[in-house]
Parts: sequence; C-alpha cells; structure tokens
Amino acid sequence: MSDLSAATWRKSSRSNNQGQCVEVADDLVGVVGVRDSKDVAGPVLMVGRAGWTAFVVGVKSGGFHR
Repeated sequence: MSDLSAATWRKSSRSNNQGQCVEVADDLVGVVGVRDSKDVAGPVLMVGRAGWTAFVVGVKSGGFHR
C-alpha cells in the first residue's frame, strides 16, 4: 500500500461544489489515488499511471457516454 500522508488531493475544476465529486492525488510515485470527496478518510482506489492515463484519454475523447 502506498503512503498517502504527503498526497496532494484535488478536485476537478468542473466539480461546481455539488458534493458528488472525486478527488485525485497524482503526485504519488507510480500510482494515482482516487477517493470520494465526501469521505476523505474512506477507501482510496490506487490506479497505475498507465491505466489512469488511458482513462483520462478515454474521457477526453468522449469514450464513456451513458
């Protein structure tokens, strides 16, 4: 498990403070942390950098429509 004590968490600039957001810590070595902004002490999903990059590219290209 990665040490998250020094992680810098951020929300999307598009979150609009509506309370249904995730926070991302992308300053960790080799992984990206993702957590629910309403439960900052709760579980953290750890994603490999390559997987995170693929996810972000997919989102930006419109690959995840409902």
